Order: sequence, then C-alpha cells, then structure tokens
Amino acid sequence: FLEAQEAMRLTRKKKTAPHPGKPVRGSRSGRPIMALLDLLGQRWVLRILWELREEALTFRRLQEACDQVSPSVLNARLKALREADLLYTGEDGYALTRQGQELLSNFLPLVSWADNWAQNLKPLSERAGEK
Repeated sequence: FLEAQEAMRLTRKKKTAPHPGKPVRGSRSGRPIMALLDLLGQRWVLRILWELREEALTFRRLQEACDQVSPSVLNARLKALREADLLYTGEDGYALTRQGQELLSNFLPLVSWADNWAQNLKPLSERAGEK
C-alpha cells in the first residue's frame, strides 16, 4: 500500500504556468492566445498585474493591495507570472518585466471601453428588442 502511494506521489504532475505550445484549460491547440487567456483567467492574476502597474511592491504590500489574498495563492500566482516572464523579483519587491508592462499597456484601451460600457449599460428590461 505504501509503495502505491509513493508511486502516485511521484507520478503527479507538477503544476506549471500555462505555456504556448502546450495544452491548457479549455484548449488543446497550444496557441499562444489560449495559454495567455488561461493564465489571465486564473483568480488574482489580473489583479496582481494591475496592482504592479505603477510601482514594485513587496509581498506584504501586494497582498494588502489584493484584499488580503491568501499567501499560498499569492505565491502560486507570483510563481506562474515569473514563469511567464511577466514579473520579476527585484530589490524593491515584485515588478513587471518589459513584457508584463507591454501586456498591461494593451489593457489600457479596455479601461476606457469599460468606463463607457458602465455609463451606457441599461437594465435588461430596457433593452428588449435592441440590437
């Protein structure tokens, strides 16, 4: 029985960040966009990137900025973002890499779109028949 448990432990896959060229949640294609969407769809990932948009943050400050996300979850997300080369650990804490900054700059048009959407969103009952 103990041998079987040890064999199972050794054969378990180690979780890694989604990576282009490999199957990811929801897609076996390996397309880069699918790997990115899988990574960004993990809870807290977008929030972490957003909180690092202006400055590097220590683990504790990042945890506070992310509404006290659990340390284990934050560590797992930071590891995945480092593996994806979107952030690094520097003297001042965690910071976005050049690729991380570029990714975030591609979100900026979405901020404007979301603000406009929020201002113009009508209740469903008022949209009957609209296209």
